[in-house]
Amino acid sequence: MTTPSGAPASAPPSRGRLLQILGVGFGVAVAVGNTIAAGIVRTPGEIARHLPSVWLFLGVWVGAAVYALLSAAQLAELGAAIPRSGGQYNYSRRALGEYAGFIVGWSDWLSTCGTCAAVGIVIGEYSGDLLPALQGHVKAIAVFVILLFAALQFRSLRAGSLIQNVSSLLKCLAFFVVVAACFFFGKGAPAAGAPAALAIPQGWPLFAGLVLGLQATIYSFDGWDGVIYFGDEVRDPARGVPRSIYGSVLSIFAIYLLINAAVVWVLPMREIAGNNFALGAAAQRVFGAYGDTVIRSVMVLSLLSSLNALHLMGTRVIYAMARGGLFFRSVAAVNKGGTPTLALLLSAAVGVLFAIFDFQRVIAMLAFFFVTNYTLSFVALFVLRKREPEMARPYRAWGYPWTTGAALAGSALFLAGAIQSDLENSRWTLVALAASYPVFRTLKWAARRSARDAA
Repeated sequence: MTTPSGAPASAPPSRGRLLQILGVGFGVAVAVGNTIAAGIVRTPGEIARHLPSVWLFLGVWVGAAVYALLSAAQLAELGAAIPRSGGQYNYSRRALGEYAGFIVGWSDWLSTCGTCAAVGIVIGEYSGDLLPALQGHVKAIAVFVILLFAALQFRSLRAGSLIQNVSSLLKCLAFFVVVAACFFFGKGAPAAGAPAALAIPQGWPLFAGLVLGLQATIYSFDGWDGVIYFGDEVRDPARGVPRSIYGSVLSIFAIYLLINAAVVWVLPMREIAGNNFALGAAAQRVFGAYGDTVIRSVMVLSLLSSLNALHLMGTRVIYAMARGGLFFRSVAAVNKGGTPTLALLLSAAVGVLFAIFDFQRVIAMLAFFFVTNYTLSFVALFVLRKREPEMARPYRAWGYPWTTGAALAGSALFLAGAIQSDLENSRWTLVALAASYPVFRTLKWAARRSARDAA
């Protein structure tokens, strides 16, 4: 038996409960913290290599923002109508059944843990560049920061949310200083390299470049929906969830556009194209010998904020699955401070395993699932509109069904492009999808047995 929101009728006993204390500011902070990370360093050079034109280069960032806004309308409706912590798992489960919910939740949780590991490893690499004494200790640093932020969040949700709000604010201020310096002091600096401009592709190469550019920018935007992982914990979710989602998309777009505009203001496209550290190159032009240190310091701060957000979000996914009977019952326990403690410890442990053993193929495979999860959420919106027309919907997606259809079509096309560009990992992803069913049945059986033993 389930409640109208899709959760089990009887929640497992615990010493505490999730606390409804989060506001719109946290919703934006967790999205900004999660989204703006190492991708903004590598992505500009990759896009410029395919689209060596300032307007095309900036245009694909606008295109990704349009896709995010279309998607935001759909998740704002779902998040306000089904305010449950755990993210998109809740929508797919309610509309499409337990197995669809399991696929979304399981892949979301594992990819979040894998991203924690990747972020920790980059922090270790940048720390070694900043402090020579730390060189050669990348994995040890990664494990340390993963466990540190888990420990900081363990006591209470208030502690975790405070760290997120402060670190995201500092991140934004740091990027603003770099952007302002680029605009004030960057223009007119002597350009290095050959004077010839790169040729702008035409015809099919131009189309392919636009597709690749959009893929890169859409990946960079992923995370703008951070607030939906905390539906049970947001004050007045009917208003707070939609406001947080739109505020997150617009904030991330503004930051990305300013950063990339600053880079093209300082550097010619030929210096950006193929440069995996274009922002660092721009900073060196502005700050001189200190440019590399400045950007790496900003990125460490940015990545620490991301790590905190990833812990918060991943914990809620596995907690929601346990509460829904698709994972071990004990993982749904919450302490008096509002933290799902066992879910946090389990998420941190998996993140540490990813960091130690370098499961790069697994992380690459799981990257395909994030667009699949969006696709299933948009399908869920169609299903729920038809099957549950009387459901309370404090916010309705503007332009439905056209915007929903456009977001769904965009996700399908993007997924097809991602699969075509990485056939090897695509095959392994299909194998993992087929293997997920016995895992689903096993965990569901274990959850039911655990519930019977505790009764």
